[in-house]
Amino acid sequence: MIVDSHCHLDFPDFAAELDDVVARARAAGVGRLVTIGTRVRRSAQIQAIAERFDDVFCSVGTHPHNAGEEADVTLDELLAAADHPKVVAIGEAGLDYHYDTAPREAQHAGFRLHIEAARRTGLPLVIHARDADDDVAAILEQEMGEGAFSFVLHCFTAGEALARRAVALGGYVSFSGILTFKSGAPLREIAAGLPADRLLVETDAPYLAPNPWRGKRNEPSYVVETARILGEARGLSPDAIAALTTENFFRLFARAN
Repeated sequence: MIVDSHCHLDFPDFAAELDDVVARARAAGVGRLVTIGTRVRRSAQIQAIAERFDDVFCSVGTHPHNAGEEADVTLDELLAAADHPKVVAIGEAGLDYHYDTAPREAQHAGFRLHIEAARRTGLPLVIHARDADDDVAAILEQEMGEGAFSFVLHCFTAGEALARRAVALGGYVSFSGILTFKSGAPLREIAAGLPADRLLVETDAPYLAPNPWRGKRNEPSYVVETARILGEARGLSPDAIAALTTENFFRLFARAN
């Protein structure tokens, strides 16, 4: 078995063939999928997708791009959305200084709200971090001092320092199809050096399809290739890296077990 720890099955391009997308994932050996929430107030939509399939789970949260739009979401509202049997994580939330779609103060406030929700529920926080390494690490370190919570840096593209600081706090690091790109050599070096029990793989579908599908719409079945490249970076066979990342997945996303 392998898992896709992060995808977006609510993407409009999947709507007409969602059953086929999930079937292809199963045929490729993908045993669990987590489809990710980007707006708390659309949680019912993502929960309905998870309810449709025994092997699909979901998260609830507000993406930093939407932090301004959902700046008035309360902790009680987020906790209520998380109180669903198919919800296995909080988020994605975090900081994105690359696009700066939402005001940074709204991103910071939303990030801390989601951390508190992760702390209260015991569910892991799925973190989006882009061009904001220092602030993400500083918030995580400060908040961890206020009370423990689990988390994963999803679709990791940042520098080694953020990865190391996250792992030191007990966090996980998840790699997407970018790991397979020719330009992904620095990421492969980081992945090769991280503790084995902190590694995950994902598609971030429908984005970032791995080679040889780069440029096409990504889907969960392709995560097997990303895992294979992660295995190569660490000197592990496909079966060994599948077993490793699956074990890590169930340790982090315990409600999906």
